[in-house]
Amino acid sequence: MSQLGEIQQAILNDDLGAVASLDVPESYRGITVHKDEADMFQGLESRDKDPRKSLHVDEVPTPELGPGEALVAVMASAINYNTVWTSIFEPVSTFKFLERYGRLSPLAKRHDLPYHVVGSDLSGVVLRTGVGVHNWKAGDEVVAHCLNVELEGPDGHNDTMLDTEQRIWGFETNFGGLAEIALVKANQLMPKPDHLTWEEAASPGLVNSTAYRQLVSRNGADMKQGDVVLIWGASGGLGSYATQYALNGGAIPVCVVSSPEKAEICRKLGAELIIDRNAEGYRFWKDDDNQDPKEWQRFGKKIRELTGGEDPDIVFEHPGRETFGASVYAARKGGTIVTCASTSGFMHQYDNRYLWMNLKRIIGSHFANYRESWEANRLISKGLIHPTLSKTYGLEDTGQAALDVHRNAHQGKVGVLALAPEEGLGVRNHELREKHIDGINAFRNV
Repeated sequence: MSQLGEIQQAILNDDLGAVASLDVPESYRGITVHKDEADMFQGLESRDKDPRKSLHVDEVPTPELGPGEALVAVMASAINYNTVWTSIFEPVSTFKFLERYGRLSPLAKRHDLPYHVVGSDLSGVVLRTGVGVHNWKAGDEVVAHCLNVELEGPDGHNDTMLDTEQRIWGFETNFGGLAEIALVKANQLMPKPDHLTWEEAASPGLVNSTAYRQLVSRNGADMKQGDVVLIWGASGGLGSYATQYALNGGAIPVCVVSSPEKAEICRKLGAELIIDRNAEGYRFWKDDDNQDPKEWQRFGKKIRELTGGEDPDIVFEHPGRETFGASVYAARKGGTIVTCASTSGFMHQYDNRYLWMNLKRIIGSHFANYRESWEANRLISKGLIHPTLSKTYGLEDTGQAALDVHRNAHQGKVGVLALAPEEGLGVRNHELREKHIDGINAFRNV
């Protein structure tokens, strides 16, 4: 049996104490993009770029373990939009990130390679810890959040997201979670929710923490009870968590979706106010250069019809260019537009009169700090927020999983099995699971 096979068998047999005594393999399988293929999609429109052509399953060397770091045997991971960006080399090749990181220190130089092991989520078991790690040990069942920081300067010590060397693991660093082994900093680790399977536990990390900071945290919109919250893509990876946080926090979500099936998912979560943007036929852009303010007005009218005449206190933004003009218009006077992404384009346009004359605010929100990520994971562990996993692929089919997300042909989160040989493994707390099974399965097979 191979070394990875022995590690896998120990985990599947719940013999976690044996993990520390097993040898760490010299190599492992990981999902990679290749530096010499960074121009492979040149001349194609974004929608025509196919992650199945750029994402490879490669045998790669296990990286050197540095101080304050951990090697994790990855049981499962998940697809995020940053993996799509990496796979289509937009807006820039991630090898530029790795080159920049590699110039930071001799230890960081490990990341500057002609291949990039991608992925910003994982659930798994700690294999080894580096010098100086005391909160975690080999055999611990963990999930990882994706904030990578150095914290050698003062800027990040109030909010680690402001660290001058803040990066997203698996996107702006190498050795990510779509692999059999991953390298993380120890301060990325959090306890695996014990009522979830490996694939369920892996799926919330990035999007759950992002939604928590964006909507709940004081660093984001600081949502309060009774707030009307407009949520774009409310059944998607980010929006499905925003919808849960709004409902749990006593807010009133207005869920924007693109199909009856996605509307039904929001209803299953408990949302009542739903806009099917395709059924309503909204066209916020007349052409590539000009938006249609009349469509903003029609959209705002629809929101007020649903809310009894109220405009959104908070707009949960992430589509970007396509929707941002409508978002600025729709927010109430004194309201907040909080944005964490631009999946439809990064160059936003909006009518500034609706912003300055109505005292609205635009807040930029990027992932989450360790405290926010820990709180978001704690809510998952207590069964107060649920994973939104809809489908799971094997590691060798990661390209297809990324294509699903690229083409918005998915619901919630798409999972990827690594060392877990099948779905349904890793549950420790069956009583808590049974109590919340309907919420856990809300997105399954939709």
